[in-house]
Amino acid sequence: MRPAFKLLKFLLLAASVGLAIAFLVVLARPDWARTLQRQVDAQPALPGPSGPVSYADAVARAAPSVVSIYTARIVTELLPVPLSNPTVQRFSGIALGQPRRRLERALGSGVIVSADGYVLTNHHVIARADEIQIVFWTGQATVARIVGSDPETDLAVLKVEASDLPAMSLDPERPVSVGDVVLAIGNPFGLHQTVTQGIISGLGRSPRNVSGLEDFIQTDAAINEGNSGGALVNARGELVGINTFVLGRRVGAEGIGFAIPLGLAQNVLAQIREHGVVVRGWLGAEYGDAPVLPGSLPPGSPRGVAITTVYPGGPADSAGLRSGDVLTTFDGKVIVDQADLRDREAAARPGTEVEIEGFRAGVPLSGRITLAQRPLVRSG
Repeated sequence: MRPAFKLLKFLLLAASVGLAIAFLVVLARPDWARTLQRQVDAQPALPGPSGPVSYADAVARAAPSVVSIYTARIVTELLPVPLSNPTVQRFSGIALGQPRRRLERALGSGVIVSADGYVLTNHHVIARADEIQIVFWTGQATVARIVGSDPETDLAVLKVEASDLPAMSLDPERPVSVGDVVLAIGNPFGLHQTVTQGIISGLGRSPRNVSGLEDFIQTDAAINEGNSGGALVNARGELVGINTFVLGRRVGAEGIGFAIPLGLAQNVLAQIREHGVVVRGWLGAEYGDAPVLPGSLPPGSPRGVAITTVYPGGPADSAGLRSGDVLTTFDGKVIVDQADLRDREAAARPGTEVEIEGFRAGVPLSGRITLAQRPLVRSG
């Protein structure tokens, strides 16, 4: 114990002497103390959490622009009639009775995009609906009519008779990055104005078994039945996409939902408001990403797309294209993949003449093709 006591006594004495010297220095040279304080203040603060503790401000900004949608339609069905004789029933097939009509209801969400009552939602939310009712965040309900619908992008535009509505700001140049915090606001399972939170998991997604023109935003924010057509907003409450669907547990997926990017939604909105439909350019051919096979393309050439089907009488047929041809440039720009060409083809006006280049069995080909209007998809 004695050596430890001596060590403690020495440390206390040294500390006392140090404090006394510091006190005398401050008295003699106060400018030194001020200089030292400024150096301490100039040191950068330790990094802290950069995100907000709460997203209440973002929700308060966005939620009034999100509506709940309830649809109804009359379904006519023929019910089987059981036969009294089991043997006759077994060998005679199914007997159908008188038709019966029943009311089928569905729900979804929508986003107010103009103060005078235009609402964006999903096509599948309002498909085949006989009546559409919208419920605002205040609880007020009104009837909506369909202005136009686009099955290819799963978007639809509704109109309600109202004014001074809290519309979302539409800015297609708003930056969106993987890792951004996002909120999904909608009407899942009829739970009006529900908010779920997650991040953007990926951009430019084209899920399997999903046909259409869009490259989806992927998110892990929960999107449930009734969320379709609702808003996907960033941490500031700004619209970045329209929620559309989730892969679901039936395919072994968890937290994989998709939203339609704002830029695409805004383009569809503008065309439907102007024309009632979306007008797209059309090559008159089906295609997929070109396979990389030995001898199929010269070394160093772009991969492009391979034509799989040419529709008789269509633009591609008139230009002399055949199944198996590989296209590498469209209107002077390299074709990255099938999604790239599909977007550029759709964005071109019908009647536009474009130059194409590619290969046929490894031999270069080129020509000009006049785009037609893409046939409208009939769905629901």
